[in-house]
Amino acid sequence: MILSELKLVNFRNYSKISISLHSKLNIFVGKNAAGKTNVLESIEILGLTKSHRVGNESNLIKIGEKKTRIIGIVRDGNIRKDLEVDITEGSKKVKKNNREIAKIADYISNLNVIVFTPDDIEIIKGSPSIRRNFLNLEISQLSKEYLNIYNEYNKILKTRNEYLKIMITNALADKHYLDIITDKLIEKAVIIYQYRRKYIDNVNKNIRKIFFDISHSDGLYILYEPNINFENYESSFITQRLKDVYKKNYQKELNYGMTLYGPHRDDFSFYLEDNNLKLIGSQGQQKLAVICYKLSEIPIFQDACGTSPLLLLDDIFSELDSQKRNKLLNYLNNDVQSVLTTTDLRNIKRKNIEDSYIFTVKDGNIERR
Repeated sequence: MILSELKLVNFRNYSKISISLHSKLNIFVGKNAAGKTNVLESIEILGLTKSHRVGNESNLIKIGEKKTRIIGIVRDGNIRKDLEVDITEGSKKVKKNNREIAKIADYISNLNVIVFTPDDIEIIKGSPSIRRNFLNLEISQLSKEYLNIYNEYNKILKTRNEYLKIMITNALADKHYLDIITDKLIEKAVIIYQYRRKYIDNVNKNIRKIFFDISHSDGLYILYEPNINFENYESSFITQRLKDVYKKNYQKELNYGMTLYGPHRDDFSFYLEDNNLKLIGSQGQQKLAVICYKLSEIPIFQDACGTSPLLLLDDIFSELDSQKRNKLLNYLNNDVQSVLTTTDLRNIKRKNIEDSYIFTVKDGNIERR
């Protein structure tokens, strides 16, 4: 899967630009606040329909304008896909081959992207909700079934929480109805647990070697941490375990008026040997661990989708020494299209970038060197 052309109209600090991208490595070089990250953000939106950087999407529109448009030409083998995301204040439309697509879930996966930004260090340092959101975003690109089931789970979860609150104040509330809701919740939870466990297992097949090859430190892995202990992830076992947990903790959940157990309380941690990187890792170790996590996803996407994702790496070299920078670039010179940003190319070996497109970003303009 290759993004061959990118066009932006009134996006952030860009009035109108058109860029032809290399099928392998693309490097955008410029000072801080020049607009390098805006380019990566636009590609992220083209693939995922949303940005990690913004809550109010009207902020994506160039000041003084009413609409922004992101257009991309994606080539997947012999197939060409013309993708478009149009955003106005309070409205967003997505199109494929000039036809509007009503449901976002039906649009996602036309351009699979793996994104790293400096903020992603929060995957290690931040709250469990950040890690859950990250899991959901990545797995949703791999499976429309997961996205639909997770959305259904959240609807049932909301209903169950609301009914638990009703039961606190209404003595006539029917516990049998709560049991029916709980069974429906369990049905969806089983599938979510299985998807997440399989995904993290697949990450662990790749991440240790990548981290070692770049840093010469051994033993990096991800530990999946649901708030319920599962000896195995067979459907029947998870189902019965959840039934037992909800039965045992009925009064506790009733007192709190909310569902205290389930995949909406999941977490995972990064470990180097037996040490939790959240507690003992340096800033550089944590950043490299997250980058390696992203790189370890590439074969997962290739196996699940039959094509390679687009790799987006923002401010990739800061806090990495020259040796790690060059070893990292060795991983990017393969069959995966990559777009990265940096403030400079110091200490980068020429052979690692000789086949790349290098763009200079300055004052709302982008020029290829």
